[in-house]
Amino acid sequence: MSEQTIPLVRDQSAEVIAARWRSAGRIGVIVAVHLAVLAFWQWAVDWFAIPAFILPSPAATLATLGSAQYAWVSNTLVTATEIFGGYALGVFIGVTLALMFSWSRWLALIFLPLFVTLNMIPKVALGPLFIVWFSYGIVPNILIAFSICFFPILLTTARGLGEVDPDLLDLVRSLKGTRWQLFRKIQLPGALPYVFSGMKVGAILAVAGATVGEFIASERGLGYLMIQVQASLDTPAMLMAVILLTLLGVLLYALVLLLERLVIVRDVRIQ
Repeated sequence: MSEQTIPLVRDQSAEVIAARWRSAGRIGVIVAVHLAVLAFWQWAVDWFAIPAFILPSPAATLATLGSAQYAWVSNTLVTATEIFGGYALGVFIGVTLALMFSWSRWLALIFLPLFVTLNMIPKVALGPLFIVWFSYGIVPNILIAFSICFFPILLTTARGLGEVDPDLLDLVRSLKGTRWQLFRKIQLPGALPYVFSGMKVGAILAVAGATVGEFIASERGLGYLMIQVQASLDTPAMLMAVILLTLLGVLLYALVLLLERLVIVRDVRIQ
């Protein structure tokens, strides 16, 4: 290794270490803010003597995890299945349809306006219909989660595939590139930032979709549990269910961010 290369390697190592420290600092701030909110919540409940049925303390909320009557593990697994299942279906169908629309203007002209119209249907109104068609259970809730999260993924992916430079596409076609090569080498890399942008929005909506589905057509899950304990004003259990739903959403969003970080360089990500 030459003498000129050694300082360059050292500079790069210093930049990597500095970037890691900055990342650790951001994570530390995020954790500190969340802990501060929990501390303020606990203090406010104790100081103002707020009744537990109105606003339980964090300690009282966490204490419900020790009660077997709520079946937290099984209900959380059911909701997680609905969220992740509906989201995976939304990503697969959304990206596939966007690809088909990019290949055929006629398909986009015929079906894209139809999907826009269908997306305007209130998803809560579909709940009773899904009960008639699919009965109670996990499947209708997966479909409701899918129906809510699928459209943003389709729309952003279609936009990303359409943002590719047409001159570049013509160049590849002139070199006898196949449609698959055109997609894999040009369209997909250029559209990935848009795909992940839609996936982030879809991750948030999938949680809302699964919860709405459980409110309407379910016999298990965290949303169903919230409806059951509401009658007895068991607010600590309701809040614990909300917290677990939030954690599921955070987990899904974090997985999307991790995947985005692995496949897309930082400079081209859409925040």
